[in-house]
Amino acid sequence: MFEGLLSLFLTFAPSASNYDNVLAKLNEIMSMNPSQVQVVTIGSNDQGMPIKALKIGQGSVNSLVVATHHGNEYGSTATALGFAQAIARNPIEKQTVYIVPVLNITGYNRNNRYESNLQTSIDPNRDYTSPCKKDKAFKLKSTQALAQFLEDKNIQISATLHTYFPAVVYPWGISTTDLSTPYDSIYQSLVADATQESRYQTGNNTQVLYPADGTFEDYAYWKHGIWSLLFELGFSHSPDSTAIKNMIDANTPGLRRFLENSPQQRVSAHDFSGKCDSRGMQRVILE
Repeated sequence: MFEGLLSLFLTFAPSASNYDNVLAKLNEIMSMNPSQVQVVTIGSNDQGMPIKALKIGQGSVNSLVVATHHGNEYGSTATALGFAQAIARNPIEKQTVYIVPVLNITGYNRNNRYESNLQTSIDPNRDYTSPCKKDKAFKLKSTQALAQFLEDKNIQISATLHTYFPAVVYPWGISTTDLSTPYDSIYQSLVADATQESRYQTGNNTQVLYPADGTFEDYAYWKHGIWSLLFELGFSHSPDSTAIKNMIDANTPGLRRFLENSPQQRVSAHDFSGKCDSRGMQRVILE
């Protein structure tokens, strides 16, 4: 099933054709499932390149899976495409799932973490507004487009895919010691659902990983009340064919279960009322 997908990433090298190969895969998935799948455009980047996604299913609940904020994390693109192939054959009941396999096109084509806005290189997953972010947000058109897409499509559930640290985590992931949300117990159930096959570590984003202000996963929850998880996939930024297959196999069921089991409406209480404290978070990390 995944032979063509694996060959796409086995030959990975920085090249302007990499994203073209991904687009070809999107069109292939659509052609094999024409009644359930469409290729759509969510916006354009600073170079004017359209950012493509798959729209799978016809349900009233709109969900999102977005990969490759960081262009060197091509394992996340592979997992997104593998997940897309799986649910194209068997859509999630009552949901329309949008899958963005590559947000950072320029970084992906160069195998580089960062994205260019024609002036400088920027980390896309620090480019969103955040309760504890002090510098300017939305310096990239790609992140602007994705933020607008959340509003336009009334996204209720989202998963963002990265590599590498084997974990699935929930908000908050910001610079604070006030990490609890009113929905921690539900989130704990959802991350347990999502990791039945992978056995990845689970928990609060900041405690399991590290504080990072301006990330998509916290933005989606904080700004819109979207049920939001971060999947840190695998054990390398440069997975070989076996590792890619393992990431797809281990996370496709969990991604599906997360979308299926999440509440079908946005949360109502999603503002941040705590205190930003980067020094406090340094102590939490050391402890």
